Amino acid sequence: HLGYDVRHVENFTDVNEKIVARVSENDLGESESEVARTFISEVIDDMRSLNLKRAEGYPRVSEHVPEIIDLVETLIEKGYAYESNGSVYFDVTKFEEYGKLSNQQIEEMEAQGEEGELADKRNPADFALWKAGEAHPDDAEPGGQTWDSPWGEGRPGWHIECSAMSMSHLGETLDVHVGGQDLVFPHHENEIAQSEAATGQQFAKYWLHVRLLETGGEKMSSSLQNYFTVRNAVSEFGSDAIRMFLVSTAYNNRQTYSEETLDESVERWERLERGYERAVEAADGPDARTKVADEDLQAAVAETREAFAEAMNDDFNTREAITALLELVGAVNEHLDERDEYDYRSLRDAIDTFEELGEEVLGFALAGDGEGDVRLLDELVDLVLDIREQERDSGNYERADDLRDELEALGVEVQDTDDGPEFRLP
Repeated sequence: HLGYDVRHVENFTDVNEKIVARVSENDLGESESEVARTFISEVIDDMRSLNLKRAEGYPRVSEHVPEIIDLVETLIEKGYAYESNGSVYFDVTKFEEYGKLSNQQIEEMEAQGEEGELADKRNPADFALWKAGEAHPDDAEPGGQTWDSPWGEGRPGWHIECSAMSMSHLGETLDVHVGGQDLVFPHHENEIAQSEAATGQQFAKYWLHVRLLETGGEKMSSSLQNYFTVRNAVSEFGSDAIRMFLVSTAYNNRQTYSEETLDESVERWERLERGYERAVEAADGPDARTKVADEDLQAAVAETREAFAEAMNDDFNTREAITALLELVGAVNEHLDERDEYDYRSLRDAIDTFEELGEEVLGFALAGDGEGDVRLLDELVDLVLDIREQERDSGNYERADDLRDELEALGVEVQDTDDGPEFRLP
């Protein structure tokens, strides 16, 4: 909202014992990689249905194993990690600032990892960077993949993969790291320890920890079977109502999902949408006059922009930000209901405010079919890039270059990476 050029990367963990356990279940796939691809595809489809902007990169663990091994070797060389029975563990006592994110003391921490790992550790709080193949009981299932390493066959630990992927795509220091509040410890604490031990640099300047949704007074989770799917929610309420529900509470505050709260969000969204539409209709209509001035509406627009900026600068307080926009709706309605002739300039300023803050910043599809347009444009660019890759594979490099040039002429930035082509829409 302040105009920064943001490179956004979202990683996918496609190497995991829980994924292995789902192999051959309900036609999800016959291997670990197939099951992961099924779920990744569904996640991306859900993000499109919510009108979320694409990230610039979607790295996967399976594509970064060499970087993970290099990072583990660095930690061993610097004395922060040790090998034990084919696995490698991070020694938390070697990193003096361990616990600084979660405000915990090592001596008060519970053991990390599987119970069977304890005998291999120097300290119960040490965590696995690399797990020996035999340490994975689920690997007996079809598709459990292991890789050669200096310590024998094995797989990456849960935490090391995120450090390796983020540093590979964003460098040694991230500006902002986002994740759920349930990941503060041990996951994010461990990310900090292994990353800063390896590089000597601050890992992340800012951490944004999102509070988990609740329902019926409990955390929403798959284990409790008390969750809803994005697809069902979008089908029932619409993506903009879901967005209104989410931004109506600050990201780090408690939020309860229920039909009642979603119905309220539908009403709030429809109020915002209708206020915007009324402003557009009036500004484009015969009763709008450039010589008519409404100081109250002019002041309301200025106050909205100021209140919105203050809210977003207050740790992304979207609750106050959307409140400011809805108050502008009230000012627009009052202007239109009480006058026969309308202040054209102030209405245009209000429309610009709705579009810049409500659409461009908060992501609401105010201008008609914006939501569908974004998804369609995403899919069309993906299709063109797939065709471009086919041309390259066939040796038609000139045609592949032409396709890239044509996309960039339309304002679509294309970057070739080890993970395949990435793009940014204008």
